[in-house]
Amino acid sequence: MSTHTSTVAEAIRSAKRERAGALVGYLPVGFPTLDASVDAAIAMARNGADVIELGVPYSDPVMDGLVIQEATHTALEAGFRLAHVFEAVRRVREAVEVPILVMTYWNPVLQYGVERFAQELAAAGGAGLITPDITPDAAAEWIEVSERVGLDRVFLAAPSSSDDRLRLVAEATTGFVYTVSTMGITGERAQLDAAARGLTARLRAQGADLACVGIGISTAEQVAAALEYADGAIVGTVFVRALRDGGVEQLAATVREIAAGTARP
Repeated sequence: MSTHTSTVAEAIRSAKRERAGALVGYLPVGFPTLDASVDAAIAMARNGADVIELGVPYSDPVMDGLVIQEATHTALEAGFRLAHVFEAVRRVREAVEVPILVMTYWNPVLQYGVERFAQELAAAGGAGLITPDITPDAAAEWIEVSERVGLDRVFLAAPSSSDDRLRLVAEATTGFVYTVSTMGITGERAQLDAAARGLTARLRAQGADLACVGIGISTAEQVAAALEYADGAIVGTVFVRALRDGGVEQLAATVREIAAGTARP
């Protein structure tokens, strides 16, 4: 277990005290431009997101649905570099208090250097990393570095995970466990998987403190449904689409609309 104070966990607990739970909002860095992605993240924080998840554009996004793939492709085509992540985090944090997690596949972190990445993220004011494609048993270096630097490490749990694997995830994670509602890629689902509810219960039985459910949540109603059993709801695709189609203004309106789902019933 970690000894550092998690600003992410604090933000989620605060949201649970005041409302039904937290809204975690995802956007990729550099889409449609670096400046616009900074403005978008600030707008997200000001319109109801409790935690911001900034995605690192990657050339082989195995977990992402089409809307997010196209956005990250646009960012890469426009010349995205890893240094932009730290710049974006710094600029957003200068404007708002909301904690920022960076969602990244592991390869870019490895290429950059785990220690160097962690130090620069912490210096920029980032809260930690969500790492979809690395498991705690393969993350010894990251666990050691994040512990020392004081960053959160958010691992994923899926319905297919064994209880032993869920215990490992619950023990290694700080901030919250990212609870994957379906076994597919990110995107919208008309009906949230009942698997998410069962998985959250299994995680709690294995000692997970906070669990946020993601993949397939795109409406205020789905947020409210997720918060009946989870501590937070993670929303991405619908925000990326709003930003793509109507800029920061439409994104802000969409965040407000979906954040209404965090109100106490």
